[in-house]
Amino acid sequence: MDYNNTFSTPLVNEYKTYSMDLAGRTLKVEIGRVGKQANGCAFISYGDTTLLCTATASAKPREGIDFFPLSVEYEEKMYAVGKIPGGFNKREGKASEHAVLTSRVIDRPMRPLFPKDYRNDVTLSNMVMAVDPQCNPEVVAMLGSALATSISDIPFDGPIAGTQIGMIDGKLIVNPTLAENAVSDLKLTVASTREKVIMIEAGANEVPEDKMIEAIYLAHDVNRSIIEFFDGIVAECGKPKHEYESCAVPEELFNAIKEIVPPAEMEEAVFTDEKQVREENIAKITERLEEAFAENEEWLAVLDEAVYQYQKKTVRKMILKDHKRPDGREVRQIRPLLAEIDVVPRVHGSAMFTRGQTQICNITTLAPLSDAQRLDGLDENETEKRYMHHYNFPSYSVGETKPSRGPGRREIGHGALAEKALVPVLPSIEEFPYAIRTVSETFESNGSTSQASVCASSLSLMAAGVPIKKPVAGISCGLVTGDTDDDYLVLTDIQGLEDFFGDMDFKVAGTHDGITAIQMDIKIHGLTKDIVTEAISRCKDAREYILTEVMEKAIAQPRESVSEYAPKIIQISIDPDKIGDVVGQRGKTINTIIERTGVKIDINDDGFVSICGTDQAMMEKALGYINTIVSDFEKGQILTGTVVSIKEFGAFIEFAPGKEGMVHISNIAKERIRRVEDVLTLGDVVTVICLGKDNMGRISFSIKDVPKDAKGSR
Repeated sequence: MDYNNTFSTPLVNEYKTYSMDLAGRTLKVEIGRVGKQANGCAFISYGDTTLLCTATASAKPREGIDFFPLSVEYEEKMYAVGKIPGGFNKREGKASEHAVLTSRVIDRPMRPLFPKDYRNDVTLSNMVMAVDPQCNPEVVAMLGSALATSISDIPFDGPIAGTQIGMIDGKLIVNPTLAENAVSDLKLTVASTREKVIMIEAGANEVPEDKMIEAIYLAHDVNRSIIEFFDGIVAECGKPKHEYESCAVPEELFNAIKEIVPPAEMEEAVFTDEKQVREENIAKITERLEEAFAENEEWLAVLDEAVYQYQKKTVRKMILKDHKRPDGREVRQIRPLLAEIDVVPRVHGSAMFTRGQTQICNITTLAPLSDAQRLDGLDENETEKRYMHHYNFPSYSVGETKPSRGPGRREIGHGALAEKALVPVLPSIEEFPYAIRTVSETFESNGSTSQASVCASSLSLMAAGVPIKKPVAGISCGLVTGDTDDDYLVLTDIQGLEDFFGDMDFKVAGTHDGITAIQMDIKIHGLTKDIVTEAISRCKDAREYILTEVMEKAIAQPRESVSEYAPKIIQISIDPDKIGDVVGQRGKTINTIIERTGVKIDINDDGFVSICGTDQAMMEKALGYINTIVSDFEKGQILTGTVVSIKEFGAFIEFAPGKEGMVHISNIAKERIRRVEDVLTLGDVVTVICLGKDNMGRISFSIKDVPKDAKGSR
């Protein structure tokens, strides 16, 4: 029976393919081949890096929320690099920190381009299916998400495009390969609309401001060419955007609120430098309005959002038109600053940095290199991380109460930003063979805790005796815009209210000599070059002030030694061919050394050995063991060892775990002895001299020939 003719007809999968040249590699998009039930789907590849990117939306808005519920997922499939996941169940688990950070980089430029009154759930899913080391999957995911959403029926004012820029020997490189990224002085990601820059993320090795601006706008030019390519795809494949239920606050409600709470009263309520006072003022106003609209359930349902919007309009008007900030500062003025070190006893290093009502306490912990974090991801260049920065944001820091559920995406992102800012100034492993962890505890928050974490971490590292090359400081600038591109005001050191109601959070960290990290978040459809340039310049001026007038007065340079409570490390290099002798069969030798001395020992493949401990005498003992193991016995060499075995013909002496020698019975004492046990017992510590090789080529030792007052090495 012909089953094909009976049950089905041959499937013809018709789809469209588009391609363009992007930095010497082919960017290819297939539309309609897969994922047809998603609102939008792009099967996208750059070189051989391949991702499936989809955009889906719920049919109706989620009830009871006052925000746009956008979820961005970046799924790292280990088969993409030919690996089987580690662990017991051998399948991918929760998203790695790298995946979380990539999701955030995609979310930040996409979110502002959805309608402000849209409350339907939207999920952007990016599944990494193959990775070409020449083409970074993160930038492909951003492109795929933007295109999938643009061709879908989901309301979206796109497309956008993203490009990465590297720099090697001062030369800017578009979309660097993984190998180039490993040696690059700049790791910059820029997302753009057709006309403006909408997102910046950067880690840099003290890159000057003018070079950073050049790199940003090189990326912007590339993005515009990609958007032109996408426009053609959207024109052919794009779906009409669907109608949606608007969640905007009714204009009638705004008018009613203004009759009860005139603009002058709202202005007085929000303009104070005390966050708690402002919140209390707004709570009283909200209570009055709830009483006034008690009979109108429809208005009560959106009253909180209406009060929020009223505050926002009030603050924006006063800042933009009157240059009046909520706490009375000038537009360039930084809040009061305080830098302190050694605020917590017994830890390896500690510091506290306070800026207005933002306060971060940072703790530094030093450990042997074996405590470095192992990484299991798609980037083959990085298998472990020696420096770890963790950021915590408890609810009490903003006067709220909620249970701790561990770090969320925001905490992971803030920690990664501070970590990125400090990596360029850390000493090399050869200079400082420690794993380093800094933890930023948010004691109080009212704007830009991530940049306060940069300052506190820099102070804490220096207090711990970590020989960083230079101190690093960070600051954030905000923005309020009007009706035209020329109508705007940049604010130095934004507080929480200016962040919530403003249009930009532009964070820049660096040293006196250049930028080490940037993160830019905005709520509008992009920034002009003038705004970007001014924000970077403002951050440089503020950073210089913080470093010179505050941080360097607390501690000007790293302490010369680590804390008495920190582990100490002795470093030596051995012949790589001798590593096996130190480790021993199945680790027996090195484990014996560790058991006897209580130290930690790390050995890399190049023969670089680190001995870590808190007891100097035990560290020296371990060092002696290792030196003995890797050294060849020489005639005339004097050593001290322990009797570990007695035979009729002599005694075996252990000089170090796994390193023994034999003293013949005739060489034990000057007088003739009948039995070895007459002179030696197990466990005796004896000094011997090496006699060299005997007639059979074996190394022999003597006790009786040791010079008087000789001291043996061990």
